[in-house]
Amino acid sequence: MRINGATTVLELEPRVSLLDALRDELGLTGTKKGCDQGACGACTVLVDGERINSCLALAVQYSGREITTVEGVDHPLQAAFVANDGLQCGYCTPGQICSAIGMLAEHAAGAPSAVTEHLCEPDPELTDAEIRERMSGNLCRCGAYNGIVDSVREVAVAEQLR
Repeated sequence: MRINGATTVLELEPRVSLLDALRDELGLTGTKKGCDQGACGACTVLVDGERINSCLALAVQYSGREITTVEGVDHPLQAAFVANDGLQCGYCTPGQICSAIGMLAEHAAGAPSAVTEHLCEPDPELTDAEIRERMSGNLCRCGAYNGIVDSVREVAVAEQLR
């Protein structure tokens, strides 16, 4: 598999989750183990640019795919999270950042969410409600949600200006 741009060969049992392979076999501990049930989003990584919960994925399923963990991310969201207090303890931040990158790509591709006012609109506006809905799979026990929304909105606006 390709992880953060480098090809890696692993020999794993078929039952090993992608999360455990990343953390235990490769030492990529930025991806966090929260609930280990797909409910918190702390383990979110990008696979071919799409966000997934790595605790629910078997590592063997991702042979030949491009996996990006927070260690491989270089994105304006990182600075925005710091500037807008989008983190407190930081435990959920790697998953939040990977999820936000994937979410911005989904929105840019025109994918609607449950709160998109008109599902057939080709370019739904990225409102705070849209951001909150699209990021709802990532929990923050510290309650830094306002800073997270501010960070995502700031980056989205900057990308639109380019």
